[in-house]
Amino acid sequence: MSEPYSAKVVDHVHNPRNVGSLDDANVVVQAGDPSCGDALVFFIKIENEVIRDIKFLIKGCGAAIATSSIATELVMGKTLDEVLTLDDQKIATALDGLPEEKMHCSNMAASALHAAVAQYRSTIAGKTMPVS
Repeated sequence: MSEPYSAKVVDHVHNPRNVGSLDDANVVVQAGDPSCGDALVFFIKIENEVIRDIKFLIKGCGAAIATSSIATELVMGKTLDEVLTLDDQKIATALDGLPEEKMHCSNMAASALHAAVAQYRSTIAGKTMPVS
């Protein structure tokens, strides 16, 4: 990696947390950034408005891997209202910073988590029928 990444970013790139999928996920959300080819999928198990488990699969650069990995750690065990307070800057701060040109990666992770909350609340919570 040629950009000046923090030790935390490098650690999450080489040792990403919560990688994989969940067979019992009740929310699956995809996000991507077509301009750079990043593609992210979060598999989330939500119970009583709390994230009980979360995994992810990613195709992307090191910053995309690191931001997705740290995002899973930041939201595990949190209420959905707490998840909605997570933004790109909080993700970047948790990694001890990101180069400005990589901030779109933290935005992708935060946006995907916000979309997951909206999906859960509109389908699982009973407002609309889930798409099968």
